[in-house]
Amino acid sequence: MKLLFVADPLEAFVTYKDTTFAMMREAQRRGHSIAACQPQGMQWQRGGRVQAHVRDITLTGQAQDWFSVQQERSVALATFDAVLMRKDPPFDSEYFYATHLLEQAEREGARVFNKPRALRDHPEKLAIMEFSEFIGPTLVTRDARDVRQFHAEHRDIILKPLDGMGGMGIFRVGPDGLNLGSIIETLNRDGAQSLMVQKFLPEIVHGDKRILIIGGKPVPYCLARIPQGTEVRGNLAAGGKGVAQPLSARDLEIGNALGPILHSRGLLLAGVDVIGDCVTEINVTSPTCFQEIQQQTGCDVAALFIDALEQQLSGSFC
Repeated sequence: MKLLFVADPLEAFVTYKDTTFAMMREAQRRGHSIAACQPQGMQWQRGGRVQAHVRDITLTGQAQDWFSVQQERSVALATFDAVLMRKDPPFDSEYFYATHLLEQAEREGARVFNKPRALRDHPEKLAIMEFSEFIGPTLVTRDARDVRQFHAEHRDIILKPLDGMGGMGIFRVGPDGLNLGSIIETLNRDGAQSLMVQKFLPEIVHGDKRILIIGGKPVPYCLARIPQGTEVRGNLAAGGKGVAQPLSARDLEIGNALGPILHSRGLLLAGVDVIGDCVTEINVTSPTCFQEIQQQTGCDVAALFIDALEQQLSGSFC
């Protein structure tokens, strides 16, 4: 197969933990060819097909200089067997426009994973609201009065922007309400920007678990991102410690319930974040944690993903 990865600059990859790199490595091991481009390398000219400035690459197996470029060319996305959208958030206007170019490429015959429409239809924080039976008390609003009322009811809350990533912009406000007004002003910009408010879940001390869903099925191990010191955030980018562990019965219940629904909508890969018994986010843009799970458990998540991709492309995946 010929695979195109739409991603951040290859030169910025931290290969010992990067999930996209793990996908590439497994794909090359199976004999698939690999190309890469950035979203800004895509273009659509009147009367033509969506194209991209791509680099055909080979992985070298070295820690440094981990890839070599075989050639650079402009080519239609539809000429690849699969296009994998792996650009990291934020999901800003440029990401939004990129999904429209990718969707046009689909109309021209490209197979894109995750599907561009599914990326747009599942904003990573808002998407949980559909599954009310699996989430804790949660509010999405632009109104400061709503936030204050939610705090009065639940006393200990988490506030976060809808477009944040890696734990960025997350605040905890306890029963004393200290700095609540200032935090609301910072996040909602005088009512101009929506925010999410959730009841604080004390189970965070045991980790914010990333459950990976591949082809509608949960991977048997999750990565619990455990906050360190006085930090309330478990995100690895915020200094959390990643501990791989088998899925609990509740984790399996969540994964088995959400997995088929997400897969049916064109999400080959999703990362469901769970604290205690509650889903807190559904990550669809570029879910991670493949390598951390493999390094600690031996479960080859990248192989599971390429298995699902091959089956999807062959039409045999159920």
